[in-house]
Amino acid sequence: MQSNKELKKFAQSLLDLVPVILKEFLKQQNKKIANISITLPQLFIMGYLDKQGKSKMKDLASFMNVTHATMTGIVDRLVRDHYVERLFDASDRRIINVALTPKGSSLARKIYTARLQMIMHIFSKVSQKDRQSYLNILSQIKNVFQNETRLTSSKQGKVKR
Repeated sequence: MQSNKELKKFAQSLLDLVPVILKEFLKQQNKKIANISITLPQLFIMGYLDKQGKSKMKDLASFMNVTHATMTGIVDRLVRDHYVERLFDASDRRIINVALTPKGSSLARKIYTARLQMIMHIFSKVSQKDRQSYLNILSQIKNVFQNETRLTSSKQGKVKR
């Protein structure tokens, strides 16, 4: 029973710490990129497009785990700000691809560089041993999520490969 209490205390501590860390992370990042106002979902989409290249709307929605309508709203704002453009498939106009514009690509790279520098700055104050432990823990958490996703998908008859 004690381990359940300890786990609950740990979970409560995480619920307190994680939002503060994420908020600070975004605040520091926005300072480094000249106060560009960009939401977290927009940041994730731009990062995804920077790595993957042009992508279908349905793939972006799947990546973000949101509906197609929600993704349309996120992309609409990125298009409005000239960070991305919609590209229609010549063989099937129902297929809509999204790609970074040169302005979006430039911002995505600035954001990546700012994030990298911030992470290096923060973790320069943490020992190499603790940094490695942190990476090991994050990797374990990622594996738990991936395994649970696979189990859920296989129960639904949709094994992802």
